[in-house]
Amino acid sequence: MLYHKFVAREKLSRLYCLQKYLLSTKPLSNKIIMPDQVQQPVDPNENPYGYLGMAKNPDGSITRLAQLPGTPASSDPSNPFHLSKDLDINQSKGTWARIFVPREAFDSSPAKKLPLIIYVHGGGFILCSVNSSSFDALYTPIVTEIPAVVVSVEYRLAPEHRLPAAYEDCFEALHWIKKSKDEWLEKYADFSKAFLMGTSAGGNIAYHVGLHAAACVDDLGPLQIKGLILHQPFFGGTERTESELRLAKNMVIPLTVCDLMWDLSLPIGVDRDHEYCNPTAEIKSGQFDQVKALRWKVLVTGCDGDPLVDRQIELWKKLEECGVSATGKFDEGGCHGYEFGYPDKAKELVLRIKELVKSATTS
Repeated sequence: MLYHKFVAREKLSRLYCLQKYLLSTKPLSNKIIMPDQVQQPVDPNENPYGYLGMAKNPDGSITRLAQLPGTPASSDPSNPFHLSKDLDINQSKGTWARIFVPREAFDSSPAKKLPLIIYVHGGGFILCSVNSSSFDALYTPIVTEIPAVVVSVEYRLAPEHRLPAAYEDCFEALHWIKKSKDEWLEKYADFSKAFLMGTSAGGNIAYHVGLHAAACVDDLGPLQIKGLILHQPFFGGTERTESELRLAKNMVIPLTVCDLMWDLSLPIGVDRDHEYCNPTAEIKSGQFDQVKALRWKVLVTGCDGDPLVDRQIELWKKLEECGVSATGKFDEGGCHGYEFGYPDKAKELVLRIKELVKSATTS
């Protein structure tokens, strides 16, 4: 496998970058140790809490060990790629969104309506933020290459807010978008060509929120979702898969890290065959009927250097078996989140998304 051919230096560099990506978040407590006090990289197999930038306190609470600054929104008209701004969704919950519009859209007269991609970030439900700098590696090519308006949603994190809090927040964001009077959304976003996209845990969220949205589509108008883009979605289960066992000691997202993320995010008392974690454990009769009736397109992506790949393939095949128009794109090699470190891979992903957007909006 290509993944196993990576040299040690590349592994170390990628691991360091991923840890910066994982640690780029807001603290869960008021106890903060600055980044220069944290030795990196941390072996995730030996110290999963440290790898995630956390420490477990004797009382069971969590302390963040580092907080990296996020990237601010930019309305600088000289930006050659896109302009962005932040808006509150629900101040009482602390949820908000960052809106991105291609720079060229501001120069078009009359204004051209663009597809709308509602993006949900990853981080195992417990880490990261809309403004984590690593996500720029996807924001920019999505906005410019498709081109599209992107609304990236900030949701509440576990363990303070265990699932389904993230699902509820992102579904609330759909209602916020449909009622929004924001000038950028009104002027540049085509609400009839909307897509839900998520990376890793965000892919899990996009899947569950998408099924809920399909079931109450009449309540979301004029927002019309045309498809789901599940980028390396984060799923699990009680029984280990072949890829999980093969890559159990993987240095990017080993089983120790996956287990910790699920332990901190699932409702207390449920196992990992709960539908939030393992959506294929029990497919209900007619579960995807509305998705099929709406003719949604679904894209599931992954790579065989990711311990989660078997789960992703299983979901894709289940969707196909149930008659959903689903496409699976799985690369040789790679690792979980590798598009964030390789611009050429990020562009390949975005071109696949562009194909789906075109197919879903012209058929």
